[in-house]
Amino acid sequence: MTALSPSPEIAAPARRELPPSMVERMTLIMDAFAGRSTRLTLEDVARCTHLPRSTAHRILDQLVRLNWLEHTSFGYRLGQRALGLGGRDGSHGEIREAAAPLLHELQIKTGMVVHLAVLDGAQVFYLDKVGGRFATSVPSRVGGRAPAHCTALGKAILAWLEPEQVESRISGFISRMTNRTIGEMGTLHQELHRIRQRHGLAFERGECFPNIACVAGAIRGYEGPVASISLVGDTRTPLEKVAPLVIDAARQASLSLFPDLATPRRARLMMAVPDQTWSSATMNRLLETGQNGDWM
Repeated sequence: MTALSPSPEIAAPARRELPPSMVERMTLIMDAFAGRSTRLTLEDVARCTHLPRSTAHRILDQLVRLNWLEHTSFGYRLGQRALGLGGRDGSHGEIREAAAPLLHELQIKTGMVVHLAVLDGAQVFYLDKVGGRFATSVPSRVGGRAPAHCTALGKAILAWLEPEQVESRISGFISRMTNRTIGEMGTLHQELHRIRQRHGLAFERGECFPNIACVAGAIRGYEGPVASISLVGDTRTPLEKVAPLVIDAARQASLSLFPDLATPRRARLMMAVPDQTWSSATMNRLLETGQNGDWM
């Protein structure tokens, strides 16, 4: 009798690796955003995570609905919920890091006090202060606040917001700090219009604190202003001489935080971020000084 040869074992089909869990997929997507300034398209996210485009799109929509991400005309970015995990410092650390060398350079060049601030409701929140000999006489501190409508820092940011946004933030909080403070919304809107006409240069002389004068420019991102930089002196300081330095520092900080702003398409959508330092002659043509030396 012929022995039957044993039949070869049938190899079991390779076990198919299960796709990552929803939590793992969300983590892959969130890890793709390196920081506050990162902007990614749907295609960017799918490529970075190796997730199917449809899967990435579905999860991105969920993350946007839950405020972990925001969806803008430039793509996706970290939302307020993600930025808030690290507290106030978590959402502003990149701004401070980008601006720090520029603030020190401004202080060395001018000998004046330099401020960095963000808008927080109807107030500005001071992120940094670099002082010279005049620093102790300037009533500001890191972590402190001041009304946005009567500071150059605040007006520089407000000038690039929609009028409705300005109304929702400031209306109800506008009040006079000194006899030079803007006290009505109509007057504030006129001032913000003049700031835009000056390519974003904001001035104040004795509006927030008597005998203190400031010039400021906004650090702007893809969707609008994110912070502002100011130089501070007394009311006799010829701020027009240092104004170009402020605008140039704000521009450099913008490009450090948002490198893609240097591309022509982004620059157009940004509404004309100054692309070079202005000469004194150009600044003199841009600035309009009243007979009393006011910047109103």
